[in-house]
Amino acid sequence: MATTERSSRLRAWMLEGLSDMGRAGGHIGPHAAPEPAHKGQPWYRVMCLTGVDYFSTLGYQPGIAALAAGLLSPVATIVLVVVTLAGALPVYRRVAEESPHGEGSIAMLERLLSFWKGKLFVLTLLGFAATDFLITITLSAADASTHLVENPHLEEALHDKQLLITLILIALLGAVFLKGFLEAIGVAVVLVGVYLALNAVVVVTGLWHVLTEGHVVTDWSSALTAEHGNVLAMIGVALIVFPKLALGLSGFETGVAVMPHVKGDPGDTEESPKGRIRDTKKLLTAAAVIMSCFLITTSFITTLLIPEKEFEPGGQANGRALAYLAHDYLGNTFGTVYDVSTIAILWFAGASAMAGLLNLMPRYLPRYGMAPHWARAVRPMVLVFTLVGFLVTWIFDADVDAQGGAYATGVLVLISSASIAVTIAARKARQRGWSIAFTVISVVFLYTTVVNVIERPDGVKIGACFIAGIILISLLSRLLRAFELRVTSVTLDDMAERFVRDIASRKIRFIANEPDSRDKTEYRDKIEQIRADNDLPEQEDFVFLEVTVTDPSDFEAELTVRGEVLHNRYRVLTLESSSVPNALAALLLHVRDTTGAVPHIYFEWTEGNPFANFLRFFLFGQGEVAPVTREVLRAAEPDRAHRPRVHTG
Repeated sequence: MATTERSSRLRAWMLEGLSDMGRAGGHIGPHAAPEPAHKGQPWYRVMCLTGVDYFSTLGYQPGIAALAAGLLSPVATIVLVVVTLAGALPVYRRVAEESPHGEGSIAMLERLLSFWKGKLFVLTLLGFAATDFLITITLSAADASTHLVENPHLEEALHDKQLLITLILIALLGAVFLKGFLEAIGVAVVLVGVYLALNAVVVVTGLWHVLTEGHVVTDWSSALTAEHGNVLAMIGVALIVFPKLALGLSGFETGVAVMPHVKGDPGDTEESPKGRIRDTKKLLTAAAVIMSCFLITTSFITTLLIPEKEFEPGGQANGRALAYLAHDYLGNTFGTVYDVSTIAILWFAGASAMAGLLNLMPRYLPRYGMAPHWARAVRPMVLVFTLVGFLVTWIFDADVDAQGGAYATGVLVLISSASIAVTIAARKARQRGWSIAFTVISVVFLYTTVVNVIERPDGVKIGACFIAGIILISLLSRLLRAFELRVTSVTLDDMAERFVRDIASRKIRFIANEPDSRDKTEYRDKIEQIRADNDLPEQEDFVFLEVTVTDPSDFEAELTVRGEVLHNRYRVLTLESSSVPNALAALLLHVRDTTGAVPHIYFEWTEGNPFANFLRFFLFGQGEVAPVTREVLRAAEPDRAHRPRVHTG
């Protein structure tokens, strides 16, 4: 008994916030009950959650820029900042307007395509999103463990423990999200505040040394001129190496993904969350401006104050340029504090990615029928993503460089898709100026993506694995849930209600009819055939049910039933749904629950190969209608005495 109670409490805790299938009155599908409105957090606190990813790149971005551009690092970083402020920021401010519930650019592009091609397109983008977010978790944890392992005081004890340390850090991150989302935001606020304050100290100290040691500026400018000749040549080279700095663009997609957690105004509604949109724009702008200031200043001081050889693999500034300056100019005590802060924020950088995954995936996969219903709950998904993080870390042996290409590819594909989405939105709104501007931005990001893919094809390969995995698992899940009742609500108009009330006084008999010409002969012949096949007397009364398939790739849908009298004699209930059997089963259960009588429905056998007909049902929502309707009813109502009767002749 105690074991059962513990198991029940554990299940309730794991599925907190989720309405289970089969609750009282819940025979109309596995939909979740509406959640209470999220109280939300002030935008600057949510910014810290996205910022642990975005700002943590300061731990390695100056070193990447120095290796890619050499003496041109500050110039190349300025190009990155221009692209950030004039490209990525306007794009995602527009995404926040167009998709205020956190679906991001994927939802904007989803609306362009329908049926299965739209679903497969979204699954592909989700594959890249999963690549971006999951690699953020594993790469940041691996980078944090690298800083820990390479600490002079710990190197001897931990030199062969990097994989284990990375797995522990990922597990701790998952534990924070299992505890609760508010705890994750609280931790992020502290980490970001401390980290930015320590970086500000390092930047101010570095700039002071640059100003007091005047020769470093002249030495740098002389070497730059000797190497590149003139300003135009410098800018040209900076544009060429810019794609290698693309990791500095991370954070925008998660900034939109966690948008539902921004508080907004008391008068906000789900249809028009104006305050949330406004504050999310503040979040995106503030993060971009803060990061841009740090990128320019850190790139400048690290290039001028650190010998070039120290940036090379094995050098003391490799992957930790600002930590090198912190130790060199502010002493080992401050340097150690800076190291601890860097390790902490790199570890927790995965928090924004986890938040993005938890907001993004449950919005699509369960709705497509491509994930179990428990995928709407937070804690089971945290466990799934944590386990996938373990697998990725083990496959790449916690190697930061091996995961860098996949990370950059995921970031750039999502930014490129967002750019294309807002370009289309601007064109539809007939905003010519914005259309031109977003087109130019799209070209820039597409160029950057292509160059990055050519230079680091491993990123696309890893992304393709995620995409293939998501599509395969999604289709298998959809197949396993093929006989699940998935109508979220049933609504009858006045005429349909009148029909049901009338026949409820007798035996409720429906005839499933595939609408053809809908003339008097069609309905007369159908009744005669059903009576003959089932040996029913003349006086039996029938109502026809006709389902029109809309988008068969949809999984869940509301059901609206309309009644009409044709040829002054035949009563017909018409329905629109993504699946004929599901619509019929949902209506039968609704009629049973509202009238208290068990209805009967009559079918013809479907001609043709049963397997081919099942595939038609799976892909197009129609095919083997009679047996599938009966199976959906059996799964939804285990008690045969209360189950609607299915007759086939």
